[in-house]
Amino acid sequence: MTDMIKITNLVKRYGDVIALDHLDLEVRECEIFGLLGPNGSGKTTAINCILALLRYDRGEISVLGKPMTPTSYDSKAKIGVVFQNVAVFEQMSVYENIDYFCSLYITDRAARSKCVQEAVEFTGLGDYQKKRPKQLSGGLLRRLNIACGIAHKPKLIFMDEPTVAVDPQSRNHILEGIQEMNRNGSTVVYTSHYMEEVEQICTRVAILDHGRCIASGTSEELKGMIRTGETVTVESIVLTPEQLESIRNLEQVFSAEYSEETLKLKYGSSGNLIALLHLLESEKISFGRVFSEKPTLNDVFLELTGTELRD
Repeated sequence: MTDMIKITNLVKRYGDVIALDHLDLEVRECEIFGLLGPNGSGKTTAINCILALLRYDRGEISVLGKPMTPTSYDSKAKIGVVFQNVAVFEQMSVYENIDYFCSLYITDRAARSKCVQEAVEFTGLGDYQKKRPKQLSGGLLRRLNIACGIAHKPKLIFMDEPTVAVDPQSRNHILEGIQEMNRNGSTVVYTSHYMEEVEQICTRVAILDHGRCIASGTSEELKGMIRTGETVTVESIVLTPEQLESIRNLEQVFSAEYSEETLKLKYGSSGNLIALLHLLESEKISFGRVFSEKPTLNDVFLELTGTELRD
């Protein structure tokens, strides 16, 4: 599969601070690529370098098969960007905003009108075309932001946390729209702090930390890189120090956290619930709800970076 983005040995410094530390990264054609990392990991810097909005110290970047420079206008015309901060004109209507941003790429009025109308319908803004941005809810404003970034039908789309602070209905609409764009041939680079979104739509994920790509692959491949095979949580349980030690000594347990009558165990494999229940029964330990969870991307984050992926 063709590389839409290829980054090799990218270095970016801000004085003594190394924002990107010999970063290598590849985004393949027709995938939804999740770009994740704790705050300060280098995600925004990497995107700005890819878009040639920021000079870097060394390395190579190719986009759409060509070196990316500030004057790569042919390549830039095939790129759409949806930033986290909504960037629209308050004095213009919904339709006028989309038309303006589309006009930066498409000058022919007839062709542009068709693209704008398709973007309006795609984002579900048909009933709001004449309204001003200040008249829209947060979710509709996000949809307008997306429409402005994708109306010219880009082959490569960057989406920086497009569902922040939106209602569940708008969030589902946005996620379904991203998948539809991908099915229609667009490659999407997607950043988010909502792990359920990433697992739902991303075909491949890269984790950045301290300016480096520390892991990449599908969600399942990433989960296979960590020690955690299963997390078991037991609620409303009262344990003596001796009982807690017995639980810690169970086979495959490598972490046991006990606080406020809640026990959380991490195992190096799955299928450990029965052994735990047998121990609790033999020790005559009463408890409330018990549930087992497979590893999540947040577990991957916590183990690989020491940081939970949370805002």
